[in-house]
Amino acid sequence: MARVFLSIGSNLGDRLELLRGALECLRVTAGIRLLEVSRVYETEPWESAPGQIVNRAGWFLNCVAAIETSLPPAALLARVQDIEGSLGRVRSGASQEAGRYEPRTLDIDILLYGEEVLSASDDLHIPHLLMHERGFVLKPLADLAPELEHPVLYQTVRELLAASEDEHQVVPADLPSRWW
Repeated sequence: MARVFLSIGSNLGDRLELLRGALECLRVTAGIRLLEVSRVYETEPWESAPGQIVNRAGWFLNCVAAIETSLPPAALLARVQDIEGSLGRVRSGASQEAGRYEPRTLDIDILLYGEEVLSASDDLHIPHLLMHERGFVLKPLADLAPELEHPVLYQTVRELLAASEDEHQVVPADLPSRWW
C-alpha cells in the first residue's frame, strides 16, 4: 500500500460539507484507507492578486488528507475525479489552463504518491507540478508531514513552505481540530 497525500478544496456551495463528503467517499472506497486529515484553511483564490479580495465569500476551504491505497496512480486519479463529479463538480470544457482557476464545488489533487515520480498524462503528474509554489497546499501538508521530502526537489515540506513566495492568504478556519 502506498502512502498518498491529497489536496482537497472547495469554493462553491457548502464548502465544509463538500470537504466532509469527499472524505467520506474516500473512506468508503475499496482500496483506500483514510489515515488523517489536516486542519482546514481558508485560502485566497489564486486568480486574484494577493490581498485583493477582502470578502472571503469566494475563498476556498482547503485541507490535505493522508491515505494509504492499493490503487495505482491512474486508478486513484479516476476515483477522485469520480468523487468530484458525484459531489457536483462540473468541468467547463475550457482549456486546462483556462479552467485551472475556475470556481469549483470540489477539487481533489494527488500531491504525492509514495516516492513515485510520474508524468503519465496532462492530468497526472506526481508529485503535483505546482505543489511547492502554493501555500494552500504546503500549510495543510505541513500539518501532517512537515519532514516529508519532496522526491524531486529534495527539500522537506517545512523547507518548501519556508521558501515559498506565495503571498496569497492562507488562514486557519475557525473549526475544531476533529472537524471531519
